[in-house]
Amino acid sequence: MEKMHVHDLMVPADRFPKISNRASFYEAVNALEIAQQKFMAGEAQQRILLVEDDGGRIIGKLSPIDLLRGLETNYSRVVAEKTLSRYGFGNIWKTIQEDYNLWGDPFHDLCRKAAQVQIQDFLKGPSEGQTVGVDDLMAKCFHLFVMNRHDSLFVVDGERIVGLLRFSDV
Repeated sequence: MEKMHVHDLMVPADRFPKISNRASFYEAVNALEIAQQKFMAGEAQQRILLVEDDGGRIIGKLSPIDLLRGLETNYSRVVAEKTLSRYGFGNIWKTIQEDYNLWGDPFHDLCRKAAQVQIQDFLKGPSEGQTVGVDDLMAKCFHLFVMNRHDSLFVVDGERIVGLLRFSDV
């Protein structure tokens, strides 16, 4: 494992289902549901949904958690997550929920908002701690998995995302 590289274990982007960043919230929910059903039926090897821009470039991935963030748009205002947790201020989360009125709107109002939301409105691209180079050694990946608690890392070749390295594959 010491000399293994990312390209030895990564899953190329063309093996994942994809969705446009211009897709609606509703289309995203359906696409995730279909991906899950195909995966569970053994018809697909992946259930992670990659997001493409208008040029066909992979710009992110979509999960059910991302959809919840998209439904409650006030999460985009909360930026202190890692800092607070790092210094042992986990009890502040309740205050943050109240201060930002997270999930304060009636659920039917949030669902009504979802009709106008597109994936590009809430999808965040990969952060620095979520990407590895195609030729990087696996040691770097293990470090990122542990430190950043991601279940998959984006694999880049230059500036382009070319696949994912899933924790379950290493």
